[in-house]
Amino acid sequence: MELERPRGHSPGQTFSGLLQELTRQGAPGTEGAARDPAVQELDALIGAADWPALLQGDPGIPQALGQVARALRDQAAPSKEEDGGGGQATGGAERAARVGAVLLRLLQRMEAAKGSLGPSGVMPALRPAAPHIYIFSVTHCREHPWTSPASRKVAQEVLALLLRITDCVSVAEFLRGETEDQAGRFTAVMGLLKPELNKESWKNNPATKHVFSWTLHQVTRPWLSHHLERILPPSLLISDDYQTENKILGVHCLHHIVLNVPAADLRQFNRSQVLYHALFNHLYTPEPDLIQAVIECLLDLFPVLEKPLQWKTPEPRPTGPCDEVLQLILTHMEPEYRLLLRRTYARNLPAFVQRLGILTVRHLRRLEQVIVGYLEVYDGPEEEARLRILETLKLTIQHCWPRIPCRLEVFLKALLKMVCDVARDQSLTPEPVKAALLREATDCLTLLDHCSSGQVTSLLAKAVQSCEDDKVRDCIRKVQQLSGRTTEDEM
Repeated sequence: MELERPRGHSPGQTFSGLLQELTRQGAPGTEGAARDPAVQELDALIGAADWPALLQGDPGIPQALGQVARALRDQAAPSKEEDGGGGQATGGAERAARVGAVLLRLLQRMEAAKGSLGPSGVMPALRPAAPHIYIFSVTHCREHPWTSPASRKVAQEVLALLLRITDCVSVAEFLRGETEDQAGRFTAVMGLLKPELNKESWKNNPATKHVFSWTLHQVTRPWLSHHLERILPPSLLISDDYQTENKILGVHCLHHIVLNVPAADLRQFNRSQVLYHALFNHLYTPEPDLIQAVIECLLDLFPVLEKPLQWKTPEPRPTGPCDEVLQLILTHMEPEYRLLLRRTYARNLPAFVQRLGILTVRHLRRLEQVIVGYLEVYDGPEEEARLRILETLKLTIQHCWPRIPCRLEVFLKALLKMVCDVARDQSLTPEPVKAALLREATDCLTLLDHCSSGQVTSLLAKAVQSCEDDKVRDCIRKVQQLSGRTTEDEM
């Protein structure tokens, strides 16, 4: 193919002919050796062309640039086999680096033409190609099995230059537009991804889910609500996969939607209930990272699902989604023996007590069993589970204090046993962690004393005289001091 424009043919026809050659030489994701001559010729054509004249002289240039950008993006797209790394992934990264170099040269020439023609002379021609160039850049700019340092570097350069040409200071502005009324490229990008995000095809290209997720997280409120119909189905599809990695990725997408779409839009057409049931089912999967992501999302979804507390009516408040989730979590916590899952559950338990407030009394019997059981078990040097359970106990006493005196003996024994265990602990637990445990236990004992009208200090007054461990004695004395009662007062 001649680099100079053949007489009687438009520049658009030149690009279209090269595009046909690119398409004819193999499917995307295959070895690209046969395609290299066409890519090299396209690179030479881009470098030799008079772009100001091309942009002014032929109305078919925008469509031709869009077709060429799409063909290059498809050629650099990773295949299923490249998702696992190895030789095929290395070949794909080299192919992506070559394609990136062509796109970089194209953008450089467009930027130079912009200097002479102005934005109005370049942007209409770049508009059809920009979404394809963006998808290529996001596919290869971060570390994945199908990328290499060289392909990541060129992809990052392509993205930076694309933003500069479009006068955008960030990817978020490129996608959403400068203001809420100004249209960005998010709709165009999602339109290109849509055919690859259905149930039959979304795993054909391992990069698609990552491009979708990363792009979604760049757009926040108030822009995101305009695209809810485009982003919710793919997020649910990814979260419903059998692979834990995909489940977590999909849940993160759903969480971003919950945080950035108004509650009224989420309630419309029962979307919030669909989200809730999709997330609730994941709680049966014993994967700590997934459980953590799901609980975080649910905690932000509860205000959408539940109405604010109202005490004007004499009828008891019906149980809601927060009660259902807490009941299931407590059911899973009691027999759980795996430390990572125990820590995950314990880490999130205070947030449920804080949200339910006095309504935590509905779950007090089972919560009591979980608190006592978790305080008995050593949790490793960081003692995260026991620290979070102590925080849960403090919040429970504060919110449910009328129901605590009848459980005083149970909580008091559990706390004193834990204090003695920590005081005698000769393991690798750091001293700051031991001090934190004793401090939290002291706070719990003080709260128990307040809600039991001083019964705790009365019982501890005899124990402090017979106790031989200095750390236990110090803990008891602090409780007495904070409660305003000392051993001498009792005597």
